[in-house]
Parts: sequence; structure tokens; C-alpha cells
Amino acid sequence: MKKDALNIPNILAFIRLLLAPILFILLVNRDLSIFQGIHYSWLDFFAGFIFVLASATDFFDGYIAREFNQITTLGAILDPLADKMLTLAAFLGLMMLHRASPWAIYLILTRELFITGLRVSAIDKGIDISASWMGKVKTVAQMFAIGFLLMEWPLGTTLLWIAVFLTLYSGYEYIRDFFKKAY
Repeated sequence: MKKDALNIPNILAFIRLLLAPILFILLVNRDLSIFQGIHYSWLDFFAGFIFVLASATDFFDGYIAREFNQITTLGAILDPLADKMLTLAAFLGLMMLHRASPWAIYLILTRELFITGLRVSAIDKGIDISASWMGKVKTVAQMFAIGFLLMEWPLGTTLLWIAVFLTLYSGYEYIRDFFKKAY
């Protein structure tokens, strides 16, 4: 991995870190004076825009890092952290707005925390369990579910439960691969 941390992929991941709390504020602090006179549907629209913008940075930071060999240790830490902060902000905000099932959110967040811990253990053992194809499918499914739920479009709840299934299945794959490589 490269040591030069100031590169475009890391800047994009950092931008995603900054956008996550803005998304959360738009979802859960709708009574702030700065939002006075703004209809909730506009707050949903702005939250959706922030989410799409942040999701685009996720795609482009990974693409640029791989394509131009700008993978750094900082990026390996910053990228998944920014992803978790963004999905945490969106899912908790949606749950607080009663648009997402608390059980679905619990299952997704528990899996994310468990796999993060597993990755730390894998690093300690010198095992590479970087994102799999199913992990990427899971991320896309979560992003679609969040987008539909933010905009209150039909099928949002269905997409959320599909994302839950894919999230749990990809978690199973990480655990299986870890134990195959570790033992």
C-alpha cells in the first residue's frame, strides 16, 4: 500500500464522512430553526440528494484507488468507516422517521459491527478478507433501499428486507472465508 495519504480517493472518503452527519441532521432534526418554513418533503429531497452524492463518492473513491494505484493504509481504514457512518446515519434516521423496521436496522447494523470486528481479527492474523462480490451487491442493495425509503417510494420496505437478506448472507460468506483461511 502507498503511504501518500493525501489523494483523491481519501479526500472523497473524507467528504463522505462529512456528509453522513448532514444527512442525519436532515432526517432527525427537522424542527431546527434553520429548517423553519421548509416542507418536510424538501428535507427528504435534500437528504436523498446528500445520500446520492455520498454514495457516488463511495463508487469513485474505490474506482480511482484501484485504477490509479492510489490504495493507502489510511484509505483502507477511512473508506469502510465512511461507508458505515453513511449507512448508520441513513438507517437510524429512517428508523426514527418510522420508515424502516427497527428489526431490519438491528440485523443490518449488528452484521456490520460483527464483520468489522472479524476484519480486525483477520488483519491481526494476516488474513485478507476484503470486500467480496456479494459484499458489493449487499452495499448496492442497501443503497437502493435507503434511496427508496428516503423518498418514500413504493417498494422501499421490500427493498429493505432484500437488503437484510443479502447483508446476512454476505456476512455468512465473510465468516466462512475467515474460518477457511484462519483454521
